[in-house]
Amino acid sequence: MERLGDLLPRAARVYGLEDQLEQAKAALAWDLIVVERVPAAAGACRLVGLSRGVAIIEVDLPIVAQEIRLRSTELLAALRVTVGTPIRQLQLTTRHV
Repeated sequence: MERLGDLLPRAARVYGLEDQLEQAKAALAWDLIVVERVPAAAGACRLVGLSRGVAIIEVDLPIVAQEIRLRSTELLAALRVTVGTPIRQLQLTTRHV
């Protein structure tokens, strides 16, 4: 008997979904980091992409973008430790409604 969590990385590799699994893990980690470190921004920003060491963060409001920029060094360091993949920068985009 194997745990589902142990099977997912292997299945992702078999089906060529490793990048999607990595992005999903990073998105969850981002949400938890924001809730812990910048609670006022929770729910108003999300990790929507991960490409070549750049985490793309979508924000709902310019004020949220400013707060993320001000705390970017701290947030990036926490994301690197949690995800374990080499993420070198955050790129912010504002969501257009």
